Amino acid sequence: MKRKDQLVELRALGLKELSAKEKECREELFRLRMQQSTAALEKPSRIKELKKMIARIQTLYREKAKGEDSR
Repeated sequence: MKRKDQLVELRALGLKELSAKEKECREELFRLRMQQSTAALEKPSRIKELKKMIARIQTLYREKAKGEDSR
């Protein structure tokens, strides 16, 4: 999925959905790190992708939370 498509998809989510998506990404990242420690990781680049995705989600979450506070 392209980055632009990801952002459009993430911006459409609410705060609860964003936090659920972040939790899901963190769990996948944990599993990948465990695979990496046992040398069973097939796609190491996925770790970097997940870290960036988590950062994007956190940024959007803060933007939305700040927007709701100012209303």
